[in-house]
This record gives sequence, structure tokens and C-alpha cells, in this order.
Amino acid sequence: MNNEVEAGPVTSTGKKIKVLHLIKSLGRGGAEKLIPETALVHDQNKFNFHCLYFYHQENNIIDELENAGIQVHHIPSGNLGLFFQVKRVRDFILEYQFDIIHAHLPWAGIMARSVGNTLNIPIVYTEHNTWERYNKLSYWGNRISFKRQDVAIAVSNEVALSMRLNSIWDPYQRGGRMNLKVIQNGVNTNVFKRVTQEKSKKSEVRNLKSELTIPKNAPVIGIVAVFRDQKRLWLWVEVAVKILEQCPEAHFLLVGDGEWRERIEEQIKKSEKEAHFHLVGVQKEVIPYLSIMDIYMSSSEFEGLPIAMLEAMSCEVPVVATRAGGIGEVIQHGVQGYLTEIDDWAKMADYAVELIQNPMLQNQMAKAARDRVIKDFSMNRMVGELEEVYLSVNRFRRELGEKGLGI
Repeated sequence: MNNEVEAGPVTSTGKKIKVLHLIKSLGRGGAEKLIPETALVHDQNKFNFHCLYFYHQENNIIDELENAGIQVHHIPSGNLGLFFQVKRVRDFILEYQFDIIHAHLPWAGIMARSVGNTLNIPIVYTEHNTWERYNKLSYWGNRISFKRQDVAIAVSNEVALSMRLNSIWDPYQRGGRMNLKVIQNGVNTNVFKRVTQEKSKKSEVRNLKSELTIPKNAPVIGIVAVFRDQKRLWLWVEVAVKILEQCPEAHFLLVGDGEWRERIEEQIKKSEKEAHFHLVGVQKEVIPYLSIMDIYMSSSEFEGLPIAMLEAMSCEVPVVATRAGGIGEVIQHGVQGYLTEIDDWAKMADYAVELIQNPMLQNQMAKAARDRVIKDFSMNRMVGELEEVYLSVNRFRRELGEKGLGI
């Protein structure tokens, strides 16, 4: 249930550590989706999870959070309105007696530090992108307040480097401790597995190719993304048209939605290749769509560490992408796929054609992609590292409390 905060009772969770996820909105971005996905793997005999958000979007993941055992709360507010909600959020945190605040993305991070500065509650903050990519207001608010937290988590080494380069006044200390930790994003590899209509008896696995009028043996190149500037989907479509010049049987699948959708649709229409493009909108269940992809293609200008790409790899889809953000930390060029420099995106067409024309190589990279995720980017690994952080900051707070000291 999506509760307004004033209606929520104070509940006892026994010895469980009570964690509040704080985030601006609950759209279908990678940062948001990690909250329920990690909760499903966490030891909920040790942890109790809540989520407080501010900006409401119709296309949200509230049901997914609730299905993961997370209590969801809402304080209506936009970006600038958050400055007027500090007391209300502080009262809410005191009412529910949380042990840890875990904030995601700059606006929630600024709020957590503003509230937590007067409370004896540890603050954990996850940075999902490089600082250079934020607008000036969120950038400076994040930068100036950054040292008033206990642990700063970066989702990739590139994000960690950005935090170090942009930081001032030794921002990773609170209570005399140095805490900057890289915890790379992970995927539940037990859930994200490639499925086919022939091999699966699950009713939700449909013959998507038939539904989308894609020929049975046609190669499918796809992406799951929010249609926004950083994804550079206009370049994605341009690469797709170049691929069609050499592989006219190819089809292209875009899962998602966003501000660029109309412009992308117009670009596809002008290419006169509309029959080869399939825009299916936002999908709650992406595994069937990943399972008909032969190549996952990303043209991003910048990234943290994209969850959708890891999910595709877990479903045995090789990757052709720009070397944006954490992508270059995951993909080994020529092993799980191919990488280009960010400004050399046009080369993606040649790499995709090579995979289409060499099914044995494509299959080899598909297996390597899943193996890479299982070995180094599993949700179990990520959650284990998160739990270590939670236990550490909670223990430190308790020790200070026993000494009569604040954080």
C-alpha cells in the first residue's frame, strides 16, 4: 500500500535493522529498480525495509516494492519543494525509529544529509552516475553537503573517480571515518535467464516475435532504456539503419519510453524502415523481450553501471556499446561483446554486422556474457556487500550511543 506518512503507525521490528530507502521518485530507472531487487535477496530476518519518495509518476514501481516486502511512503514534493519538507521528513524518521537512511541520487542525498545532520542515524548514500552529468543545482547541493554522511557508495570505479575529483573538504568523513566504497550493481541471475517459448511452460512467455511481426529467424538487436538525452537513441537509430544496409533481415526492439519517443518515432518514419523497428513502451516484465534479442546495443554518452545491460547479459545477450561509464568495467572487448569510444559510435554498426553474420561467435559471446555476470556482477555479491555496510554503520552508531556520543 502506498501510504501517506501521517497515516503510518509506529511499529516494532524487534532486533531487525530498520532501513529507510530515500529517493526522489519511483519511476522505472535503474536506481529505482535496484531497491526492490536487492530487497528480495536481502536477509529479511535481519533487515526491515521502507521506502520514502516525493515525486509521483504514473508509470512507477510501487507494486514491485510492496511485493518485495518494502513498506512504501509518499510525501508529495517536487525538486525545489524538498527544501520545505525537511522537518516533515525528520518527524517521519523519528516516528518510525529507523536505524539507517539509505539515499539514492543527489536530491534524496541532499535531503538525507539535511535531516540526518541533527539525528543520531547513519546515512548511506549511493551515487549512480558521474557528477559532471548533473545539472548545476543538484551538482552543487550534492557537493557542498556531501561530507555529512557515513558511507558514500559508487556503482562503478568511474563514478568513484568522479566523486573524488569533484569533492571538497574531505567529503567522505562523518564522525572521523573515511568511507568511500565501490559496490558495483548486480543482477539476480536466478531470475534473469533466457527463456524460449519452446523450452518454457510459463504462460507469460509468449511468442513475441510473432506478436511483433518479426520473422522467426530474423536477428533482433535491442535495448531497454528510458528515452532521455544520455542514451542518444537518435544515434542508436542511425546505427540501426546502417546495419540494415548490410543485414536487411535485421529487426530492432526498443523497450521503454520517455521524452525522446516522438522524435525517435519521427526519425524512424523518415528512414522508411518502420517495419524493422518495434517500440513496445515500458514493460514490467522484460525477460521475454531480452530473450528474443540477439544483440544488446547501447549508444550512451554517459552511464553509471546500467542495470538493463547486466540483465541482458544474464539472459545470454552479447553487447555492442559505447565505452560509457561502468560499461567498460563490465564488457571485455571481444569477449562478451564489442566496445567503441563514445565519439566513435558509428563503429557499432560494423560490430553488430560481424555478430549477425557469425552465429558461432555470437553464441560464444552470449555464453561469456552470462558467465561474466554470474562471476562478478551477481545480486548475491552486491547484497552481501551492502549488508556489510549496513551492519558496520549500525554497529558504529550503537557504540557511539553507548559512549554517550553523537555521530
